[in-house]
Amino acid sequence: MKIVAFERAKQGTGASRRLRITGRTPGIVYGGKAEPQLIEVDHNALWHALKKEAFHASILDMDIAGTEQKVLLRDVQVHPFKQLVLHVDFQRVDATTKLHMKVPLHFVGDDESVAIKSEGCIANHVFSEIDVLCLPADLPEFITVDLSGLRKGSTLHLQDVPMPKGVKAIAHGSDKNPVVVSVVVVAAAEAPVAETPAADAAAKPAGKGGAKPAAKAAAPAAKPAAKK
Repeated sequence: MKIVAFERAKQGTGASRRLRITGRTPGIVYGGKAEPQLIEVDHNALWHALKKEAFHASILDMDIAGTEQKVLLRDVQVHPFKQLVLHVDFQRVDATTKLHMKVPLHFVGDDESVAIKSEGCIANHVFSEIDVLCLPADLPEFITVDLSGLRKGSTLHLQDVPMPKGVKAIAHGSDKNPVVVSVVVVAAAEAPVAETPAADAAAKPAGKGGAKPAAKAAAPAAKPAAKK
């Protein structure tokens, strides 16, 4: 993917605020052997690019004043409730230096799994992305996870997910082989409660052999005769 940026001369809170009013987003490019460079990018173009998955996990071609360089998106600051990007950070890419990146997972084969098709289970996706270590040329846009072989009670661990050539999965914490997908049995729906005999009898209409309707209330007693 390609992104066009422009050199930015002024910095500071006030300058960045005025820049956003013009429809530009302040940013910075750092890393490599060159000095950090202040940039600005078109806000609308950046906003739509951020909605694309590849923009977050791909090597980007950045054009600054006619000079292209390879960069990675490293950080985005967004307004708490407005559709406004406040600041964006990019890192220069060295072709000979390995990258530590988060790559999204694409799950396929759910509809072919025996556990999901006929055993009343669902596939619980524990992770939606994983950390990888690789050279820039080997960085994948996403990693495919095949779920077609899942069965009831089975789990899919990180080491069970095939990595593209030159890519190594990185696990954090004490668990070096965490669960990526687990098969969960869907709880059966509760059976309907049976009607009681009393309720069933009350629901039946009165008829031959059925319960007779209650007798009407007795007529009120006659008033005593008036005294002469």
